[in-house]
Amino acid sequence: MPAAPMQPWLNHYPPGVPATVDASAYPSLVALLDEAWHRHASRDASACMGSRLRFRDVDELSHALAAWLQAQGLAKGERVAIMMPNLPQYMVAIGAILRAGCVVVNVNPLYTARELAHQLKDSGAHAIIVLENFAHTLEDAIGQTDVRHVVLASMGDLLGFWKGQFVNFAVRHLKKMVPEFRLPLDTGHTVTRFNMAVAEGSRLPLKPVALGPDDVAFLQYTGGTTGVSKGATLTHRNVVANILQTEAWFKPMFERLGDKPLTVVCALPLYHIFALTICYMFGARLGALNLLIPNPRDLPGLVRTLSEYKVNMFPAVNTLFNALANDASFARLDFSDLVVSNGGGMAVQQATAEKWLQVTGCPVVEGYGLSETSPVATSNRLDVREFTGSIGMPVPSTEIVIRDDDGRDVAFGTPGEICIRGPQVMAGYWNRPVETAKVMTDDGFFRSGDVGIMDERGHIRIVDRKKDMILVSGFNVYPTEIEQVVNLHPGVLECAAIGIPDARTGEAVKLFVVKKDAGLNEDDVAGYCRDNFTAYKRPKIIEFRDELPKSPVGKVLRRELRSAAA
Repeated sequence: MPAAPMQPWLNHYPPGVPATVDASAYPSLVALLDEAWHRHASRDASACMGSRLRFRDVDELSHALAAWLQAQGLAKGERVAIMMPNLPQYMVAIGAILRAGCVVVNVNPLYTARELAHQLKDSGAHAIIVLENFAHTLEDAIGQTDVRHVVLASMGDLLGFWKGQFVNFAVRHLKKMVPEFRLPLDTGHTVTRFNMAVAEGSRLPLKPVALGPDDVAFLQYTGGTTGVSKGATLTHRNVVANILQTEAWFKPMFERLGDKPLTVVCALPLYHIFALTICYMFGARLGALNLLIPNPRDLPGLVRTLSEYKVNMFPAVNTLFNALANDASFARLDFSDLVVSNGGGMAVQQATAEKWLQVTGCPVVEGYGLSETSPVATSNRLDVREFTGSIGMPVPSTEIVIRDDDGRDVAFGTPGEICIRGPQVMAGYWNRPVETAKVMTDDGFFRSGDVGIMDERGHIRIVDRKKDMILVSGFNVYPTEIEQVVNLHPGVLECAAIGIPDARTGEAVKLFVVKKDAGLNEDDVAGYCRDNFTAYKRPKIIEFRDELPKSPVGKVLRRELRSAAA
């Protein structure tokens, strides 16, 4: 077993940041949220489409929905999925599922039926809370799953009666954003409207559930070297620890701001671990107002929303920072209260960071983490003004070592795999002990698959990825998944997927195809990919080849394809 790692970063922590946090300060995430909702009851928790919810409202609505979930027979530990964009209903749903003693399974609402069916089946979810805009996808997938209860939300559910009616009419009939669907109504399924479930639950008792730090709070699905999407099992301790770690890192800055309510831009999707922890959980801890952005790709709409607020925190990925920094209307906004811009999910590019600083006067503070680490593992100091290219230092109660392929610690300045140990590291992959064993070392470190260098001060720089994973706008795309699905096309003999640099999304997917059917063309493959993959997984470039480079044992050599593409 390797020796205990040195921790040089502790000598370079900002003043006031402790070396450790007490991850046992709360018995569960529910206890932490209960305290936050009660302490900040009169403050606004969310703003969306001109309507607000107070923390008191989130508290009461989630209490009612939790009681309804329990009344459907959902017991402690059962999995409940959520499939919707950033809406007030999402904040209520997370609180309700946790309070009912169940496990939250966050689902990308843009998933295809195939992707959705896999995640629901793998998690064993018995219920799902879904926005009606995506019910047609659920219709195609539900027969392959164990889902028994469907809670059907509408865009306007929590916007007030008249505004909600108007928004729902516009979404359904004017913008035609709700495709036709027919969810099963047989004896094996129930379909209940969101507001009806809340109304029924408000008349029911919520049975207390004894939750401990080792109980599971979230299944955050991520890929792997095999391409099979796996659920990172995040316990109540994992998430509580990461909230307290983030609070410790940010506390000196927020102490300078006093106790005034903060405003956080929640443009990152809440189903992504970055927004889930930083916007939702950390936001509740601070009593912050989350500006919920259902569609951040609507840049003019996002800028209009931002123009109505003085924001203090702006978590985002490089793609969004870059798009906004180069938008003329965004540059005219008032950024005088913006104190921190959190960069994560993908590498922040120097040109983007410099442009953002020029436009807003606020530097991008880059951090690093994964779904498996809840997610924050490292961060740059908040007082750094210039671009460093570093992912910073380990946050409190976190140890990081750089190891070679034989599991030995390497010297400062030597590349190796980034390995992470701390209370925020997942319990393992859901029902996948073999996959868990591949990434967890005997001494408790999580092997990230990323190659990095640590200097003598404990600052870390990522130099490469050990895995073949492709990072598109902060989302993991795994070549094997792409290849397995495309290879099912009757006109494809074989294929291979790689990542290529992309100015807008950081990386994009390039697909190499060997034809089985000589008549196969690019449109055929692109159409097939549209039917089977959510947008960020679809190949941007499709190239046909007579053959693929292979090793003597027949393994496709992606590195040669990457070299050729470069």
